[in-house]
Amino acid sequence: MSRRPRVLYVSDLAYEARGRRYGDEDVFLTSRLRASFDLALCHPLDAAALMDGFDVVVVRNSGPALGYQEAYDAFRAQALDRGTNVYNPLTGRADMAGKQYLLDLTEAGYPVIPTVDGPDALDRLPAAPAYVAKPKLGADSIGLRFVDPGDLAELPYSDGLLVQPRIDFRYEVSFYFVDDALQYALYAPDPDRRWELRPYDVTDADREFARSFVEWNTLPHGIQRVDACRTPEGGLLLVELEDLNPYLSLGLLDDATRDAFVAATAASIRSAVHTG
Repeated sequence: MSRRPRVLYVSDLAYEARGRRYGDEDVFLTSRLRASFDLALCHPLDAAALMDGFDVVVVRNSGPALGYQEAYDAFRAQALDRGTNVYNPLTGRADMAGKQYLLDLTEAGYPVIPTVDGPDALDRLPAAPAYVAKPKLGADSIGLRFVDPGDLAELPYSDGLLVQPRIDFRYEVSFYFVDDALQYALYAPDPDRRWELRPYDVTDADREFARSFVEWNTLPHGIQRVDACRTPEGGLLLVELEDLNPYLSLGLLDDATRDAFVAATAASIRSAVHTG
């Protein structure tokens, strides 16, 4: 391709999220990616109408799809029907497709917070003083609630609920990947302040843990965030594998790490254009 690739960058700059500045992050990232691409930015509700004029549609901080589910489903169906090149690819098996993957990973024996979706499976969960119930189609803790053990059998599982033990963890940590390469990691030392993040020194065991979920997801390219919690015993358990529009906390990075991430992202998008 002799001309510069044309990128439609999808973001809701006005979306408000506790502890995160979506608009600021995407203003920064688009300002840097323009050095490599002819780039236009649009709201998620406009993506389906505009996407045919571009080489790739990059879905970034578009907010929870639950807020515009009908429009997102239409965009997704149209993109699949027309073979539109979407980044991340629409073949993701994790949050992009709902929370079913937590059940699949539990069943497969991965180090994930144990998850079930029906009263007949409650005996597979470890005993805990409290449990967490959340919808399979959820984001940003929407619909999450805490449940006493005695109330588990009465939950409306037919509504698409998942149940997990409430984990007593030391801290949460997030690993940020471009394609299959770990770029950086951040953690929240205070469990009650999820988005007050600091740089995290990754061990070899941490890297192997996070990479196993990226490999499981089998995306050919894209940006993914692996969220985990450190248990009192010292191990890591997966909390979430975000493969749709993970917030990246770029404003917390030093210049060198941020520059490396931008370069890796540009290279990954360019590869997606040529192979899509």
